[in-house]
Amino acid sequence: MASEIPSGDDEEEVFGLRLLTLTPQEAGGRIDKTLADLLPEMSRARVQALISQGRVSRGGAPVPDASGKALAGEYRLEIPAPLAAEPAAEAIPLGVIYEDEHLIVVDKPAGMAVHPAPGSESGTLVNALLHHCGDSLSGIGGVARPGIVHRIDKDTSGIVVAAKTDAAHQGLSALFAAHDIERVYVALTRGAPRGAKGGPQGTIEGAIGRSSADRKKMALVKSGGRHAVTHYAVERAYGPKDRPLAARVACTLETGRTHQIRVHLASVGAPCLGDPAYGSGPPAQAVRAAVAQAGLTRQALHAAVLGFRHPVTGQAMRFESPLPPDMAALQGLLENL
Repeated sequence: MASEIPSGDDEEEVFGLRLLTLTPQEAGGRIDKTLADLLPEMSRARVQALISQGRVSRGGAPVPDASGKALAGEYRLEIPAPLAAEPAAEAIPLGVIYEDEHLIVVDKPAGMAVHPAPGSESGTLVNALLHHCGDSLSGIGGVARPGIVHRIDKDTSGIVVAAKTDAAHQGLSALFAAHDIERVYVALTRGAPRGAKGGPQGTIEGAIGRSSADRKKMALVKSGGRHAVTHYAVERAYGPKDRPLAARVACTLETGRTHQIRVHLASVGAPCLGDPAYGSGPPAQAVRAAVAQAGLTRQALHAAVLGFRHPVTGQAMRFESPLPPDMAALQGLLENL
């Protein structure tokens, strides 16, 4: 049995809700097919997409897998607001690091989403690229994500590459899929990572999936997640040597999962400073004062290095981006601890 609840102000980014009560007689088949059969206005592919986004829950817990078995109980499907059919080109300044006929590499500022999504329909990197590149962006990413091969979080700054031709898009996508990309992020953390042997370098492994407690967050999960590997090196620790108050940590991605570095660093007791989702507790008073003085209002995470072989010419390419002003100011203050 299904019912609909119109969205309200308390349902952030939700266009509408569908509530279903699955009886024991209706249970037993694949969950995506079962829900689609009970919601004729919704395709099976749409249900699968909602499940992958963590927008389908049973008894308050997200449904982990679209191919899983349908169990009896109450289901909640959150339907996001529809996006515009085609993002508009917007004259937004772009920090272009490199550009040729095949691709463009930009230094994205914190606060800019990579592509349109509910709550960020304009002012995105895609809007800026459409104005800068015109119709030359690769269409493989679809109408909402032309040219986009990868993304970084809205409030993470740093280097992003976009494809201007389909050949470049296919080549870059293959490199990312094979993890044949150099990606190094700089994080300013609360304390320093606790390695397996307490050393300044280490590797964090752990599958990442939707948090069962909060659909907007990711978490280390025992089942149903995606394998994730982050290599880290503490480049500088701030404060007492035996118990650092903060650190500058270089994180090299072997895989690229949603919120990977933020989740992994938090799991070893060193969340990014200023991280509203994974901070898990306030830093020391001196560090809090430094964060406030630096004007940092987001997670202290910056995509500093991107290296790859050009998907068309084969040329080895490597790009670096310095810390943006807020993180640079914070680093300078931390050095005085």
